[in-house]
Amino acid sequence: MIIAKRQVLDMIKDLPEQIEVDELIYRLYLRQKLEAAEKDVREGRLVSHEEVVKETSKWFK
Repeated sequence: MIIAKRQVLDMIKDLPEQIEVDELIYRLYLRQKLEAAEKDVREGRLVSHEEVVKETSKWFK
C-alpha cells in the first residue's frame, strides 16, 4: 500500500502530543486494512451474512 505524505501529515495532526511508537504503527496498520476493505467493497469483493452463517455452521457439525 502506498500512502500520500499529505495523508500521513493529516493523521499526525490528529494524534495526541505524546504517543507510543507501537500505537502509531498500529494506527498506520489499521488505516491500511480499512482502506483495503473499502476497496474490496467498492469492487464487489464481499461475502453476504447468509454465506458466512452457512459456512461457519459447518464448523459446529
